[in-house]
Amino acid sequence: MTELQLPTYDIIIFGASGFTGKYVVREALKFLNSPNSPLKTLALAGRNSNKLTESLKWASGSKTHPTIPLIIADTSDPSSLRRMASQTKLVLNCVGPYRKYGDPVVNACVEVGCDYLDICGEPEFMERMEAVYFEKAVEKGSLVVSACGFDSVPAEFGLMFNSRQWVEPAVPNRVEAYLNLESDKRIVGNFGTFESAVLGVANVHKLAELRRSRPKRSRPNIPGPGPVKGSTIEHQEELGLWAMKLPSADAIVVRRTFSTLTENPRGLQGVNEDPKQAEKRAAFWSTIKPAHFGVKIATKSLLSVFGFIAIGLSIGLLGSFAFGRWLLLKFPSIFTFGGFRKKGPTEEEVASATFKMWFVGYGFSDAKLASQEGAKPDTEIITRVMGPEIGYLTTPIILIQCALIVLKQRQDLPKGGVLTPGIVFGPFDLQDRLQENGISFDLISEK
Repeated sequence: MTELQLPTYDIIIFGASGFTGKYVVREALKFLNSPNSPLKTLALAGRNSNKLTESLKWASGSKTHPTIPLIIADTSDPSSLRRMASQTKLVLNCVGPYRKYGDPVVNACVEVGCDYLDICGEPEFMERMEAVYFEKAVEKGSLVVSACGFDSVPAEFGLMFNSRQWVEPAVPNRVEAYLNLESDKRIVGNFGTFESAVLGVANVHKLAELRRSRPKRSRPNIPGPGPVKGSTIEHQEELGLWAMKLPSADAIVVRRTFSTLTENPRGLQGVNEDPKQAEKRAAFWSTIKPAHFGVKIATKSLLSVFGFIAIGLSIGLLGSFAFGRWLLLKFPSIFTFGGFRKKGPTEEEVASATFKMWFVGYGFSDAKLASQEGAKPDTEIITRVMGPEIGYLTTPIILIQCALIVLKQRQDLPKGGVLTPGIVFGPFDLQDRLQENGISFDLISEK
């Protein structure tokens, strides 16, 4: 940002009239000019001013909505994106799939040196942005952080919360997360999430190519044996759940955080960091112990697991060729048994849904035991993260709390770069903020 052109707005929400965008606007309005909030000025951006006005009316819950500037910006018009980015400290990008629409927005933010957060759960997009923009983002002082929604903050911060329960000399070896979605109505997912999954299958070779083309990242030293390949379907008796592997971005984002932490054991230095914050940062990361990590989708009914498998197979098979993708995206409700539909969930369906994410950690009561031949974990710690519906309630809560930290403590955050939420926000009060806004972290058992 040049000295002559100071940003007009603290935050611009881009894609504010979309399904998720309007819920993000609603969440942001709670903190606009509220006591102790750093959010003083807000603007909404998108392609259509009428739709932005409708979104603002809906989000404010009244006919007399607050006067908030509307900015016309379109991913197909780079100059409109640069104009938008030059008017703000921070862009919240709610326009997905990010594989199709994300790159020009990141490019604009990096070019003008403003910060960028999104709610992406697409590994190939996130890793490509890191490959293409990391160095320039550092140079320009632009902090680019993807996955600041349900993908992947509950997984990252849930894992770190579990990790902090392992008090020396105890160490974790692996943590399995079990995601259980509940509702007394039908659970309906975001169509954008479904489209991202379909496009992810279509482009899986691109992610493999990208990884082959890049230098190998550092890997943390995890005490004890490597992860074992389990069966396709698992019965988690303690939790009373049936589960299968969930091909989400969570484990990939966690791995990237642990790689950065292995290269920077005290975390990442803030651009103009307060010495107390530097101490706090180093102390926080000294309590985080890496572990093998996986995520599973879990349900009380074995029949539901077979439903998940059927959906996964249909996306996997049809998503690999053009006509199959057309069918999936044209008729999502048919291929997901109503789990995804183009119109998205009703407000009642959103309000009735909740999630529980259980973290079952296996490890050793003493790190010395882990180095013994044939060592098997002798300790188990179970923690849990729970909160409201994942796509439209939990995701906006997380995104706005991350944004408030950026506004309030920018000098304590890294100068710039393309980074994960865990490594950026770990040493700050994000967990406390989430707890204050309806997402709880609990220690369940230790034995």
